[in-house]
Amino acid sequence: MDEPRWLDEQEMAAWRGFVVASNLIARRLEHQLKENAGLSHTQYEILVQLSAAPDGSLRMTDLADRLVTSKSGLTYQVTQMEKAGMVRRRSCASDVRGVFAELTEEGWRVLRAAAPGHVAMVREVLIDVLDREQLAVLGESLGEVGARLRAAERGGVER
Repeated sequence: MDEPRWLDEQEMAAWRGFVVASNLIARRLEHQLKENAGLSHTQYEILVQLSAAPDGSLRMTDLADRLVTSKSGLTYQVTQMEKAGMVRRRSCASDVRGVFAELTEEGWRVLRAAAPGHVAMVREVLIDVLDREQLAVLGESLGEVGARLRAAERGGVER
């Protein structure tokens, strides 16, 4: 068995920085959304994704892919949101197995109320901490990581 390629000091600093920052950011965003809007971060992201869709609806499989979550986890969240009147599910006319999640007027209302506080927190914990050059590097770097991981999940070739 080959010896692992242990992380050097610079690599370890980058990894630890990523782990700590991502966990702290996730915790702060989750807390802010729960306190101010009564939503989990996942529920907020569901509302965002549906609001960005042309007719306010997406197939559940597409929504799960966009959120990078399991279908069962998404089903649970959508069920909770459906009970609260924020989304509704409807069958796909062309595919009996297909189900769409659709944003309701209540969902739009909740999103409009939650968005300003969420954006303020995103700015506070990440965006306004970095300068434009750092943001560009972060966006490019994490974009590359995400693209490689998505390609690997889909059976694509890693670069």
